[in-house]
Amino acid sequence: MRVNGDLKDLATTVTDTDVVDAVTIDSADGLNILRHSAAHVLAQAVQRINPQANLGIGPPVTDGFYYDFGVETPFTPEDIKAISKEMQRIVREGQRFVRRVVTDDEARAELADEPFKLELIGLKGGKEAAEGASVEVGEGELTIYDNTTRDGEVVWKDLCRGPHLPNTRMIGNGWDLTRIAAAYWRGSEKNPQLQRIYGTAWPTKDELRAYQERIAEAERRDHRKLGAEMDLFSFPDEIGSGLAVFHPKGGIIRYEIEENLRKHLLRNGYDLVNSPHITKKDLFMTSGHLQTYADGMFPPMHLDEIVDEEGNITRQGQDYYLKPMNCPFHNLIFRSRGRSYRELPLRLAEFGTVYRYEKSGTLSGLTRVRGLTQDDAHIYVAQDQVKEELTTNLNLVLDLLRDYGLNDFYLELSTNEEGNPKFLGEPEQWSTAIDTLREVAIESGLELVADPGGAAFYGPKISVQARDAIGRTWQMSTIQLDFNQPERFELEYTGPDGQKHRPVMIHRALLGSVERFFAILLEHYAGDFPLWLAPSQVVGVPVAEQYGDYLDDVIGQLRAAGVRADVDHSDDRMQKKIRTHTTAKVPVILIVGEQDRAAGTVSFRFRDGTQENGVPVADAVRRINAAIASHALVLKAGDLA
Repeated sequence: MRVNGDLKDLATTVTDTDVVDAVTIDSADGLNILRHSAAHVLAQAVQRINPQANLGIGPPVTDGFYYDFGVETPFTPEDIKAISKEMQRIVREGQRFVRRVVTDDEARAELADEPFKLELIGLKGGKEAAEGASVEVGEGELTIYDNTTRDGEVVWKDLCRGPHLPNTRMIGNGWDLTRIAAAYWRGSEKNPQLQRIYGTAWPTKDELRAYQERIAEAERRDHRKLGAEMDLFSFPDEIGSGLAVFHPKGGIIRYEIEENLRKHLLRNGYDLVNSPHITKKDLFMTSGHLQTYADGMFPPMHLDEIVDEEGNITRQGQDYYLKPMNCPFHNLIFRSRGRSYRELPLRLAEFGTVYRYEKSGTLSGLTRVRGLTQDDAHIYVAQDQVKEELTTNLNLVLDLLRDYGLNDFYLELSTNEEGNPKFLGEPEQWSTAIDTLREVAIESGLELVADPGGAAFYGPKISVQARDAIGRTWQMSTIQLDFNQPERFELEYTGPDGQKHRPVMIHRALLGSVERFFAILLEHYAGDFPLWLAPSQVVGVPVAEQYGDYLDDVIGQLRAAGVRADVDHSDDRMQKKIRTHTTAKVPVILIVGEQDRAAGTVSFRFRDGTQENGVPVADAVRRINAAIASHALVLKAGDLA
């Protein structure tokens, strides 16, 4: 239950003046409590089997939980089976979770054999504890949870803030252990490496099965797997981690994504610009990136130094950095000459490739890379234009995402943390920016979720969160307000009063990074791209060799209209050709035999195996071109109207 807003165990004593709200097990709070309780049972099971195992932390995470252990040898799949059986026994025993307040000294005495827990006690109340182990210790009192039998005997204990389920039996059978991983203690490579066991827990067995089916479907849609199968992209070792190359089929998909976006930009009054990949250090000092983002930047290249024959430096060199952001370059473009209020809003857009030093362990296919191309834009507006421009850009974002078949959205408002030096600028400016973004978000009519502390160092942002075909949420577009960089770059425009004024800067990425968006689309469609995005849009398959010339003419008409179309003249049998191109996820296969040649028609075959026969050639060409122009998803007969 929540008592006066705080989560508490059901065993908590309440008074008549307390405000008490029930927490159901299928709510967000309830699922976290269920999963955290399952994590405790996991830890107890591990120590029953291996009493020498040291306990780390065991928080709930999205759709599940994990627990970290200090053990001499890594866990194996056989270990996981044994641990799972032991967990089943503990669940059936119906042990109670009993909360007990202790002093720091009492906790140290009781947990003397648990070095990681002792470290957490020492961090209690500090910022480090909140970041590393908020499920264990916080800023208030210290508590231990005893697992007790029905007779009250304590059979296991753990340092924990709680709350928990009343007893282990309530965990039920809707849980499973999912995988093993290695993890550094409290996320630092300087600390010992622990063994992590992941699990998932749900209120019922049916919900567990539904989750497992979603995971299996996600694995089938994994963009890394599909990218290799469809020959779209790769990560050659010779180039380096997190640096992708796009193959011809992937390259044409990227081209279509970028060209479609350019059309939207030009229709909406954007100017296209371009900037180099490296720059002198001072530019990122001015922007504030080196002070706040240095860990995410590649090391500098020291260039232009001249040394004479005696080894004396005759000209000092300078540090150059690969750019992690495009915004400083756009600020220089704005500042390159005097600006008038008549030019505002000034919208500068660029497909700019940036480089970020992500840790190797965080890299993940195209969704987390070291070289990424942002569809970046920076918009400079007068103060009285801010709200209208934000609204216009949010509508542009939603229209664009719908263009790609993404229709299920909500918004997230990321704000600063008061007193955190990471966030640059005056509190009043932050407050004004946050209020404006909130108004725009509310007026959109979409659900708005708070993200405290999630802002960029220079300003708050709205991000559009989109759900894909299997219900997963992806952060897509971001719109950020920035009062800070115009100050740092001393950006000015001449107002209608003849005086100099400071513009407000809006950072806007419609798709985020092209690489990540590519991966999201690939998984959303499971490789079955809409006709306009498909690498190969139409393939002609003659029933026999003598119909190849007729089919060449039909395909030629499509190619003349810009359709990516070919005829399969290979020696394979017709059925094998159809299987090959269906497996390759070609949206439309045109089949031609004697009747078609005699009547001037073709037959459509679609990805699901359905067909439409006897379509006049002119009508077939028209319908294919119309489906491409409308961005239709063509999977079956009837989709090509």
